[in-house]
Amino acid sequence: MNARAPLPPPGPPAAQPAALLAALAQLGQRARACTDVQALGFVMVNDSHGLATYRQAALWLQEPGEREGRITALSGLAVPDPHAPFNHWLAQLLARHAASPAGATPGPLPKPETGEDAARWAEYLPAHAWWLPLPLGEASAGLLLLREEAWPAQETTVLALAADLYAHAWRALRHAAHAAPGRGWRQLWPQKPSRKLALAAVAALGLLLWPMRQSVMAPAEVVARAPEAVRAPLQGVVDRIEVMPNQTVRKGQLLVALDARELEGRIESARQTLAVAEAELRRGQQQALFDARSKSDLALLQGKRDQAATDVDYYAQALARTQLHAERDGVALFDDPADWIGKPVALGERIMMVADPHDAELEMQLPVADAIALPAQAQVRLFLNTAPASPISASVLRVSYRASPTADGTLAYRVRARLNEGAHTDEALRVGLKGTAKLYGERTVLALYLLRRPLATVRIWLGF
Repeated sequence: MNARAPLPPPGPPAAQPAALLAALAQLGQRARACTDVQALGFVMVNDSHGLATYRQAALWLQEPGEREGRITALSGLAVPDPHAPFNHWLAQLLARHAASPAGATPGPLPKPETGEDAARWAEYLPAHAWWLPLPLGEASAGLLLLREEAWPAQETTVLALAADLYAHAWRALRHAAHAAPGRGWRQLWPQKPSRKLALAAVAALGLLLWPMRQSVMAPAEVVARAPEAVRAPLQGVVDRIEVMPNQTVRKGQLLVALDARELEGRIESARQTLAVAEAELRRGQQQALFDARSKSDLALLQGKRDQAATDVDYYAQALARTQLHAERDGVALFDDPADWIGKPVALGERIMMVADPHDAELEMQLPVADAIALPAQAQVRLFLNTAPASPISASVLRVSYRASPTADGTLAYRVRARLNEGAHTDEALRVGLKGTAKLYGERTVLALYLLRRPLATVRIWLGF
């Protein structure tokens, strides 16, 4: 903040006592016309120029409990910055002077001769300063006037009178500000309430007791009611995805193909083993025609041949299971094919789901903080993000008995709802759509509906 802010043009020198008294009377009128202490402070640092010429003026105030006070008004400025370095230094200087015995009476402010205060005084302030303490009671305050010339007795006398005038006006404004709240509460309710006021109170009470249904909003998603999970029948790697997300599929259509190169190698090895076992079995049968001792080896050779045939059948069936086909008509539900291609899957891992697009339900995540008592088959209205102006009705089927974490880290109850008759035939309603659902609970009065969450918070804090 600029410590050398310009002042209004200086007034004429108040050399005659009559002129000084007239200026003092006008200054008293301006002080009494102020509506708050901020306006009075502005008058003190700027309009006092009519009593004595000065270059700068500052108003210092120290409330009870403050360490060094603050500068609340500066000449030439509307609102001073209390954190400016100049204002902070000046407040410290005036606090030390006010605490000294000389600070209780009007008089010159001693100019520091050495140290940092002397350097700052020489940089910011003129040579002569006059201190005017303001008796305010509990608070301490003072008006500082500065200029290059010395202060004559005639001017300092009238300035002391002005200081008493300012202190009286300040005490009156502070008393009015403190007394206004105490008087205002009586004015809020008249001694004799009018008929209109009584009717308004009855109407407000009736409105608070108005019965209404509890309701709560929760994020919702359209999900398949009974989807068929397409799971990996064996451990392997996904080679390719033959369908796209939300694509309509038919029963028997190829959906996913796993990498079959390892199984093809194993089945080829098993076939070679089977061929060798069959050749050994035929040779043993031919030898048994001429050698009775060879008949005892036929059972062993037959067992090897059967084991090799079983291995071929097993690997053939496993190779067939690498082709995953749809077992029902519907739509394929999964995210991105690129996320699955080349990904290793474990036995039983779900890759996608096939569901009937017209056999859908509603799943909602009801936050724990907003949970209300939901009766059986509670009414639900779904507002889809794609069509918020066309709500869809549903009925609650079940509510999870405990809350579980959601994607955003909060706890919520999972609520399932059945779409009412006619909603599932809507072509715009498909699995995967999201929106906001409004769940309706039991009836209550408006006052409890509005104060439900505040009362719950108070109950937690008070522990009852």
